[in-house]
Amino acid sequence: MNHYEQQVDLYFELKGTPDSSKESYLRRMNTFIKFIQDRQISMEDITTSDIQQYILFLKKERCLCAGTINNYISAIKFFYTYVLGREWDALKIPRMKRPHEFPVIPPKEDVLAILEATTNLKHKAILMLIYGSGLRVSEVAKLKISDICSKTMRIRVDHAKHNTNRYTILSETSLKLLREYFKAHFSDKSYILDDWLFPGKNKSEHIHIKTIKNTLIKLRNRLKLDKNISAHTLRHCFATHALEDGVDPVFIQQMLGHKNLRTTTSYLHMTSKSLMGIKSPLDTGQIK
Repeated sequence: MNHYEQQVDLYFELKGTPDSSKESYLRRMNTFIKFIQDRQISMEDITTSDIQQYILFLKKERCLCAGTINNYISAIKFFYTYVLGREWDALKIPRMKRPHEFPVIPPKEDVLAILEATTNLKHKAILMLIYGSGLRVSEVAKLKISDICSKTMRIRVDHAKHNTNRYTILSETSLKLLREYFKAHFSDKSYILDDWLFPGKNKSEHIHIKTIKNTLIKLRNRLKLDKNISAHTLRHCFATHALEDGVDPVFIQQMLGHKNLRTTTSYLHMTSKSLMGIKSPLDTGQIK
């Protein structure tokens, strides 16, 4: 796969694709290639039927959801067309229909319980920023010291999804904890503003995204909360709870970095109607 990876690296470098997207593509391509090699099929002899069989394997054997399988299809299509230079038949390799499911939105009390249960100062600061500012997990991991501005109470998010840049709000509660974290981790060390705010074990690299995800999972399990709650859930909660507090959807769209306002307004379906002042007609009428 080495010479394939070089081609892929070159393509994503020219396109300016985020490292996280490149890693996802390579991981799924490698899994597909292993499937083909295990069946002793040459790369040059891959057929549409082989791809169909792999998709069935993902669905029936690995029991992956439609969205995940579609991600695999995107990676395979890229490998098949760009690397192998073959023609893609979309009629024979359709993308799976995804059932429209709303994410789990725990009540604010559960979110606060997760934050309060986080004893590691670094992890607590990270989770607070996801919930308090609506950041993606990958975005909070890649924050630099210079991205936090206490004067304007804003956070700069560079090179986010779709290669966009934006600003979002900085919570006063988050800032207070960040100062405590910074004092503990940076006060006696030399640093520059371009350093990672949350470095990993290797100080030249930012904290690994999986570390953040696994931290939330452990907290969720310890508190015996809904198993569908993830680190990304905190971003969903930011949007939903902000809507419940009466924040204009347009402002929420800007803070979340959504390309389309419809994506933001979909959170209206997940708000607590009682918190938005909407009463049931049963409660406004009188039963005799």
